[in-house]
Amino acid sequence: MEVTVTEELRREGVARELVNRIQNIRKSSGFEITDKIKITLSKNPQTDDAVNEYKDYICNQVLGTSLTLTDNVENGAELNFDDFSLYVSVVKE
Repeated sequence: MEVTVTEELRREGVARELVNRIQNIRKSSGFEITDKIKITLSKNPQTDDAVNEYKDYICNQVLGTSLTLTDNVENGAELNFDDFSLYVSVVKE
């Protein structure tokens, strides 16, 4: 059986992967489970639609109070995906 990944499924997968990566950054930064964070993410044509569509979901999962897409992320961590990279900054509020 061939599984076709629709654009909708792809966006949901990107959102879930971002949640996973941001959670890892929270842990490695030593944040408490209850700490609220501000997230800044670099713009990328491969992920912008997913981020915009799933912004509330992502924030709810990682206790984000804001999620901003920007051209340039200062001092961001690099997130490597299969064929592109993103930069993300996670700051405790």
